[in-house]
Amino acid sequence: MLDTILETTSTDGLSAKEALICIGVALVLGLIISIIYIFSDRKRKLSTNFAITLVILPAIVTIVIMLVGSNVARAFSMAGAFALVRFRSVPGDSKDIASVFFAMAVGLATGLGYISFAVIFTGIIGVVYLILMLTGYGIVKNLPKTLRITIPENLNFNGTFDEVFNEYTTDVTLEKIRTTNLGSMYELTYNISLRKDADQKKFIDDLRCRNGNLNITLCNAETKDLL
Repeated sequence: MLDTILETTSTDGLSAKEALICIGVALVLGLIISIIYIFSDRKRKLSTNFAITLVILPAIVTIVIMLVGSNVARAFSMAGAFALVRFRSVPGDSKDIASVFFAMAVGLATGLGYISFAVIFTGIIGVVYLILMLTGYGIVKNLPKTLRITIPENLNFNGTFDEVFNEYTTDVTLEKIRTTNLGSMYELTYNISLRKDADQKKFIDDLRCRNGNLNITLCNAETKDLL
């Protein structure tokens, strides 16, 4: 069932029918991968060019594999180079990188003639990918936030905001203190986690009552993708 449809891995004995079948299946599976990519995360701005790339990438890799024939090491090297070209100049999201390698793996399988394996592989990985994305696996719902509060130099900030923090937050860490406005003010930087039912406007209003109505900034904490 999972045997190759190619009678030989050499380009000398490769028939046009076998080549067309492999390329056609690669295009169909690439279209499926592209559709999975589009529907897995509709909330973010998707790249049309990248979606099109996912359609044709398996077919390109398939052609490369068939051209190099039995030299599998060379085939893997060339396919990997093609897959990584996009990320040399454009920072890629880790999910985009996974999609590229997904498409590349399908192209490798179809290029070697393992059509049944490629179809099964696409189905399994595609379903798992969709489930993980649609269920929000790994998403931190209560994102940490960065709070910056400006206070006058004569205000003792130790304990000043504790009552407000206890009411609106579940975790507070004072990360940095620096002077501003030629030393006449302090800027306090906190990493905080708000309660699920916290009203951000009331939270900031209560802080303003304690810092003399000076500047307050609340924003999402910076996070870095590991890939």
